[in-house]
Amino acid sequence: MMNQVLQLSVCAMLLFSASASAQSVFGKWKTIDDRTGKPKGIIEIYKKDGLMYGNVIEILEEGKEDVKCTKCDGELKDKPVEGMEIITAGEKHDDGEWKGKRLFDPEQAMTFRFKIWLNPDNPDELKVRGYLAFIYRTQTWLRVKG
Repeated sequence: MMNQVLQLSVCAMLLFSASASAQSVFGKWKTIDDRTGKPKGIIEIYKKDGLMYGNVIEILEEGKEDVKCTKCDGELKDKPVEGMEIITAGEKHDDGEWKGKRLFDPEQAMTFRFKIWLNPDNPDELKVRGYLAFIYRTQTWLRVKG
């Protein structure tokens, strides 16, 4: 009997930890262009020193796999977009949203303030909103499984 209770406890703990990790903003996300509806790339979002960061780990657009940041200035000029950090030092707020001052769009070579949160109705969707003054755009990114 005690063995069964232990086994059930372990199973419950594993299920809870699996669902808790599925609720995280961290991991790999497929970006979807909010204008065309087409996938653009895979971004890996990770935590470092309590802050959120994100790097482009794969370009999905056909013919743009080796694209360089031609519109960029300074040290990013003509650097490959793959491998580029596009989310820098986002901070978690009490409402569960992550906010920061650097969401970089290498295609436009523009930097936006941002807010990132999980869709409460579907934790496999990440809402990514970039702000420029009072104007904003929101994209829905899809969790990459496995």
